[in-house]
Amino acid sequence: MLDLIIRNATLPDGRQAQDIGISHGHIAALQPALAAQAPREIDAAGQLVTPPFVDSHLHLDSTLSLGLPRLNQTGTLLEGIALWGELKPHLTAEAIYERARKLCLWSIAKGTLAIRSHVDICDDRLLAVEALTQLRAEMKPYIDIQLVAFPQDGFLRHPKSAENLARALAMGVDVVGGIPHFERTMDEGAESVRRLTRIAAEHGLRVDMHCDESDDPLSRHIETLAAETVRHGLHGRVAGSHLTSMHSMDNYYASKLIPLIREAGIGAIANPLINITLQGRHDSYPKRRGMTRVKELRAAGVPVAFGHDCVMDPWYPQGSHDMLEVASMGLHVGQMTGVEEIKACFQAVTSAPAEILGLEGYGLHVGAQANLVLLQAADPIEAIRLRAERLHVIRRGAVIAQTPKRETLVTLGAVPKFIDFTQGGLKTL
Repeated sequence: MLDLIIRNATLPDGRQAQDIGISHGHIAALQPALAAQAPREIDAAGQLVTPPFVDSHLHLDSTLSLGLPRLNQTGTLLEGIALWGELKPHLTAEAIYERARKLCLWSIAKGTLAIRSHVDICDDRLLAVEALTQLRAEMKPYIDIQLVAFPQDGFLRHPKSAENLARALAMGVDVVGGIPHFERTMDEGAESVRRLTRIAAEHGLRVDMHCDESDDPLSRHIETLAAETVRHGLHGRVAGSHLTSMHSMDNYYASKLIPLIREAGIGAIANPLINITLQGRHDSYPKRRGMTRVKELRAAGVPVAFGHDCVMDPWYPQGSHDMLEVASMGLHVGQMTGVEEIKACFQAVTSAPAEILGLEGYGLHVGAQANLVLLQAADPIEAIRLRAERLHVIRRGAVIAQTPKRETLVTLGAVPKFIDFTQGGLKTL
């Protein structure tokens, strides 16, 4: 006996009329016309069932802090950093926890069941580490959270970063982070990469660095990160986040750099909402878009994920933690409007970040964890176009969130019609 069956589902790879049988929190069967029964069955009615969305780059410690202590009047990255510095002395572990927990509820409602969050370790009290390790443990039945030790003020620039990093790792932080372009000099940025990758190798940990979040084409710390990844044998365990300077580099240098990234097995994490918002601020016209070279990286075989980065905080006043909104922005900024390119944008918020984060049991296959999302859409392309409703969100075989179908009653004369904006969605009463 199965615990749950989802009938007549369309899968992201295009397979249709699939039944998904779930037992003991795992996918036990995946085939058409499954001859089995379960206490609960959900009719997908031909709509898309996908593994959950994955946010590979977020800042849970600052989320939902918009307006504290004041609003970012210029909207710039540097004013956002300054604002966070003003807020730090007034932070409490309780306030960080409550905001982050609220965001996790939004995430679950949007079908995002895995998050990698950077956590600032340049507050010497490590309140955010305390709050988010507690939250990670409490939310584990519902959402997977990885924490990155992030020296927001610079690993070498902040006097206690090394000590704080050691404390954070001892408290259970999962990943070593960095921000080399925020160090005082290029040399110190490169040195921070060397030190941090060595620490990660010694502890057997993954690495995820804010790297070259700049319009400066000479910000090339990803090159050092690739070299140190190879040096320490960290292939497949390292991510470079943002990489926005690549958008400003000349093609010759990029043609050298991208193969180095591929050789090192580094994953790239772009943040379309924030990259398009914060980059190019010093430009008049023409104005740079700022997002990294997603097409070229993918063509070279580099896994590319999209992150949300910020939700209503000093750097970004918008957002509801909808990864389909992120995919849509990535599609537009990257000019990825070909059929396969749009599908790649869907993968950038599902399977690609799952690979970069090393999530175990992720996917749609027998034996995978039964973490699934039923969307009000026929396929990944329609899901992005509509920011499709998450009709059912399933965690380890249990439905943990439901949303009513979205439809609007339009009355023209005496003929009322329901529309739901899907390609085939028009129903007459």
